[in-house]
Amino acid sequence: MAGPAPRANGKPDLSGVWQVLPEPRPPGPAPFGLGESPNSKYFRDILSDFKAGEEPLTSAGREAFRQHSQPGVIGPGITCLPEGVPHADLLPEPFKIVQLPGEILILYEVQTIFRQIFTDGRKYPADPSPTWFGYSVGQWEGDTLVVKTLGFNDLTWLDAFGHGHSEDMRVEERFHRVDFGHMDVTATITDPKMFVRPVTIHFVEELLPDTDVFEHICYENEKDAVHHVGITGR
Repeated sequence: MAGPAPRANGKPDLSGVWQVLPEPRPPGPAPFGLGESPNSKYFRDILSDFKAGEEPLTSAGREAFRQHSQPGVIGPGITCLPEGVPHADLLPEPFKIVQLPGEILILYEVQTIFRQIFTDGRKYPADPSPTWFGYSVGQWEGDTLVVKTLGFNDLTWLDAFGHGHSEDMRVEERFHRVDFGHMDVTATITDPKMFVRPVTIHFVEELLPDTDVFEHICYENEKDAVHHVGITGR
């Protein structure tokens, strides 16, 4: 795991099955976990680096968080909807990167969903349709892949606690494979409607070398959501 990172076409090869490393914590069940693995503090709270009351939220950001925190309100992922960016990279379940010339694919095990990162030099669409994962364009800066994403809808949560975002959100991710088994990731969220300044988080993805991602169908025989307050149209 500490050996040199593989390379492809002169750049680090990010291909493989990855899962975020959790922070050290006391023994016992992981809060907000899915049962499979301990989770990252940013999975639980994207603003966990800030003291209570000092979170860089606008009034709209605080109101969105208040609404999402009401009793009985549950996140979109619980109702089988996509997790979005960067939350999907912080789930306590794996994802697979497939690095190709001109494009990188991320295959998320949760909900068996994919994401495309275009590295062929293209520009963003003039008016991208709002989507769950946005429109991602990447380029290499030395050995670091820099991915900038825009064109989001406002339906995903940034964490399990319920911090929201607007359609104006922009996300920059920096992926750096430091060795065979570890990849440093820095994600910066910019959304003037929800945050008074950009929010940056750092985390590490660990390679799972002897496994693969598997089919995960959230809707199959799903009978829980109709019993939660605020869930309609099911």
